[in-house]
Amino acid sequence: MHRIQRIRRVTAIAAGLVLTWVGLAGAAPAAFAMIPSHGGISDTPAPAATRTVVVGGMPGWQIALIAVGAALLAAALTALASRARAAHRQLAASAG
Repeated sequence: MHRIQRIRRVTAIAAGLVLTWVGLAGAAPAAFAMIPSHGGISDTPAPAATRTVVVGGMPGWQIALIAVGAALLAAALTALASRARAAHRQLAASAG
């Protein structure tokens, strides 16, 4: 049983590292895309200034509210899972 727990832990750590690297690999091209070429000097003229008028969309407070709600839901589910795991361990310990 100890071996299975160790394998699960190593797998979870490896998955976390892989997902971190995938996230960083996705963010790197976006970061380099903002670096101007030739030290910021270009031969082409700058494009005309455009103003974008956004009609619709979602206000920032709604996005923040959704993020807070998702965080609270994740915390509640984690607490429930932790309590269920503790109860299961207690039953297994009393039975064994």
